[in-house]
Amino acid sequence: MSAQEQNPTVPSRTAADAADLDAGNGYEAVAPHWFYCKVTGGRERWLPFSIQDSERLEEAHGAGKDKGDVVVPTSGGRYDVHLKQRQRLAVFWEEEVSEVRRCTWFYKGDKDNKYVPYSESFSQELEEAYMIAVTLDEWKKKLESPSREVIILHNPKLMVHYHPVATSDDWGSTPTEQGRPRTVKRGVENIAAEIPNGEPLQIDHLVFVVHGIGPACDIRFRSIVQCVNDFRSVSLSMLQAHFRKAQEQQQIGRVEFLPVNWHSSLHSTGVDVDLERITLPSISRLRHFINDTILDAFFYNSSTYCQTILDTVASEMNRLYLLFLQRNPDFKGGVSIAGHSLGSLILFDLLTNQKAAPEDEHSREGSEVTSSSRGAEEVKEILKKLDLSEYCPAFEKEKIDGEALFLCGEKNLEEMGIPLGPRMKLLHYISSRREMQDTKEHSTARLHSTTASRDGPYPDISLGQVSANYPQLLYKPTIFFAFGSPIGMFLTVRGVKRINPDYSLPTCKGFFNIFHPFDPVAYRIEPMIVPDLEFEPMLLPHHKGRKRMHLELKEGLTRMSVDLKNNLLGSLRVAWQSFTRAPLAAVEGTSSEGEAETEESTEKQPDPKPEEAPVPAKEDPSLINVGKLNRGNRIDYVLQEKPIESFNEYLFALQGHLCYWESEDTVLLVLKEIYQTIGVTLDQPLPGSQ
Repeated sequence: MSAQEQNPTVPSRTAADAADLDAGNGYEAVAPHWFYCKVTGGRERWLPFSIQDSERLEEAHGAGKDKGDVVVPTSGGRYDVHLKQRQRLAVFWEEEVSEVRRCTWFYKGDKDNKYVPYSESFSQELEEAYMIAVTLDEWKKKLESPSREVIILHNPKLMVHYHPVATSDDWGSTPTEQGRPRTVKRGVENIAAEIPNGEPLQIDHLVFVVHGIGPACDIRFRSIVQCVNDFRSVSLSMLQAHFRKAQEQQQIGRVEFLPVNWHSSLHSTGVDVDLERITLPSISRLRHFINDTILDAFFYNSSTYCQTILDTVASEMNRLYLLFLQRNPDFKGGVSIAGHSLGSLILFDLLTNQKAAPEDEHSREGSEVTSSSRGAEEVKEILKKLDLSEYCPAFEKEKIDGEALFLCGEKNLEEMGIPLGPRMKLLHYISSRREMQDTKEHSTARLHSTTASRDGPYPDISLGQVSANYPQLLYKPTIFFAFGSPIGMFLTVRGVKRINPDYSLPTCKGFFNIFHPFDPVAYRIEPMIVPDLEFEPMLLPHHKGRKRMHLELKEGLTRMSVDLKNNLLGSLRVAWQSFTRAPLAAVEGTSSEGEAETEESTEKQPDPKPEEAPVPAKEDPSLINVGKLNRGNRIDYVLQEKPIESFNEYLFALQGHLCYWESEDTVLLVLKEIYQTIGVTLDQPLPGSQ
């Protein structure tokens, strides 16, 4: 007879029986948290989802066990998690698919001492063993994973993991005697994981960010996606620090920043193969770097590749805009654009060639393309004119109006189910209308440019631009932010030496030119509008509300040296007057006359030192009129350099051009100007801000 039959009160050592005793023995089920795997440079890193995202994933996991694939949007809607496949996919850009896990048990990794989650199936085995050990108070449990790794549960606070040295052991030693033991933890609360706070669901504004030359955007050679992720993270911390009242009153949510990548499309045209053929073999790394980065500026000045870049940037921003609206149907906010380095020049050229609003062009002759963008009725008329009325339902289903019709390409029409013949007729019609419109606009632009150069000092802003067909955006940008921008230099090289103070971008009324003082690529804009007045750019306030200490110290020392100089000059003047005074005469009368003459000559002597002239009162820099390019407000804003950067400006020149992605001051200015458009201000105004 077995021991269990002899003593029926001995509990069974199974998970099912242990579960009946867990309430009275202190066992509590572990709370799972969801993680995703990020592969960087061949290394895997497991990162936790935010608490909000993890709760949503857990809820969907519990509700969708018997359903098909459930898709849960995470990370502010920028990534979708497919629960069945356990995959995390980027929505707005191309990125490697990440593995997703529902994590409960972790062990400490080899290299960076970060905790790594066990697989879901093995975590379940560990949890069952742990439940039995706690319930029955029987420890020293050993579990062996499929890869012969051994986990020993000594007690609730001491659990270790052994990696085997080799897959097979010819000496007969047990796996527990091999390798260095590693700590095992149960539950995410025991591993000190940095769980992100999550993001507000409400999106107040959308900003598209266009990169400059090359595939890398900062000193660490990271992509535009990674840099914009940093920019977004800094914006969330700045919102919490400077817009706390508005957040508490639920007036605002957050600003969404989306990257726009054009470099990969340009270099997928086959131009790299052509360059490789003619590139010299010496100093290969440097030549490859030049081909991949610096040549982008030359490509933009080629009509062939400039058209590719313009089409890519505009179509990508339009695609992202439509996709964003599709995923956020309740979005009512505005859209702004930001460009870094060459990206700002691309955006500036696009904006200068945007057509004005349809209501402003209603009276323009020959504007057939614009007049056709009045709604679905105009689309019906066009289809009727081309004998294609039978396809009206397809256009109505996709809500295609006249404006959207003239943005359609062959791929769009094919996806709508339009056959080849009707597709060709529509594409021919769209192409012919565009050519007619472009011919009229180019002739009008040439006329305006000739008139301007002949009758006034202000050449047309598009003078010297590469001849290209500039695409139209589907929205009117609220503000254009330029970071480290060479716009001023390119305009000057093209022959635009002065900008008309009355000029403003056709569809965008806000423009900010932000730069680091040591940025070798950045140029100012305001001196081109007001060339006769010398004035400094606006100093960007520090995000903590004061000037950096080394700048205050520098200003204090400058003032002190000026005061010392003035005092010294005054003392020298008095001494010189005493030396040049005439000697006393023997006769009193003549003496008094001589003194009077000397004093009179001294009084008549002009002051030779210009430094002694009274210093005129400084004009408030924010009140200087710099035209309408930014609604009459200042355009140029300079960052405050860090103390270490002030030691050698040449050493930090490259860093100065790549510093904007993590600059709190830059992000705060962007947020301040965006939220001012909807009437929301900072909790405390920063000193020196406009």
